[in-house]
Amino acid sequence: MQPLRGVTVVALEQAIAAPYASRQLADLGARVIKVERPGTGDFARAYDTRVRGLSSHFVWVNRNKESLTLDFKDPRGLELLRRLIADADVFLQNLAPGAAARAGLGARELRAAHPELIVCDISGYGAPGPYADRKAYDLLVQSEAGLLSVTGTPDDMAKAGIPVSDVAAGMYAYSSILGALLERGRTRGSHLDVSMLEATVEWLGFPLYYSFDGGRPPPRAGASHATIYPYGPFTAGDGKVVMTAVQNEREWQGFCAGFLDRPELAGHPHYATNADRNTHREELGGLIAARFAELTAAEAVELLDAVPVANARVNTLAEVWDHPQLAARGRLHEVPTPAGPVPALAPPGWTGDAPRTEAVPALGEHTRAVLGGLGLSAEDIDALAADGVV
Repeated sequence: MQPLRGVTVVALEQAIAAPYASRQLADLGARVIKVERPGTGDFARAYDTRVRGLSSHFVWVNRNKESLTLDFKDPRGLELLRRLIADADVFLQNLAPGAAARAGLGARELRAAHPELIVCDISGYGAPGPYADRKAYDLLVQSEAGLLSVTGTPDDMAKAGIPVSDVAAGMYAYSSILGALLERGRTRGSHLDVSMLEATVEWLGFPLYYSFDGGRPPPRAGASHATIYPYGPFTAGDGKVVMTAVQNEREWQGFCAGFLDRPELAGHPHYATNADRNTHREELGGLIAARFAELTAAEAVELLDAVPVANARVNTLAEVWDHPQLAARGRLHEVPTPAGPVPALAPPGWTGDAPRTEAVPALGEHTRAVLGGLGLSAEDIDALAADGVV
């Protein structure tokens, strides 16, 4: 099941946002030709060395791709890149603002030459606008989008533990490209302009609307939900933490009777509705914490499951690799890398045959094969390599 088999993507990409988008396309069978700088490659290759000497960031977002090293600032390299794009279905890029257009690889120029081409630009803020030329990295966009204002504790803001603005932009690029491929069957290609800021603001929907029209924004609440209570971590008597979520009044009544063993609290004027519980969360939290302290984590979970009230373990990342649900569903597979095979999560939603598990490429691993496909001889490629073009 590789529905994008036959689709070719040329990706002039770096860091996370565009590589994450193109990896989703590659997972579904697209041929992704990743264009990298000769000698150094995508700078995400050097972020860390945590995966057997390879970068954790790079391994995460670059499986199932071909790596072509090419200096497109050299006229010979630019001409080769143009030839690749001419045969592609999608051109995806997230260079610095304006860099692709300055090189003659802007959407208007490319689509004038290739009306069927889908051009997808990912940038921090999109164009036009006063921020169009600003460089943008994940944490900077989290800040501009207001995410930091609602993440953390009352005393300290905190960034999300994952590059959420990069991931959001990558996912909107991915879904927009899929839509554009469908649309191309009826009309022509298209230009997609994906902004990290807009992707993150879209994900800020609830806090944004909660503070609509001058309203007070949700407070930073640490690991607890900012506006629903009780919804957060509680420490059991054995020191283990149980994440607990009461979402509605029916669950609240069951929680009072079946877990707290105090059914009368369900109708208490301080706790009868979620708004009441949220207002009085400090005093209610003390009552709930005292009950958890009487129980081991296993006992607490057994009582919560019996109500039922949703709950979860607070896993470490080491525990996630061994998660019993992932194992039961066969979600972890191996992909090759230059440092040997590593586990990789199957694409969420995948229920067909085994997912595509081709390698995370070494820098320039496919340069000769890709350029050979354009008709260059071994001698031609050697000459370009000698000049640092590939």
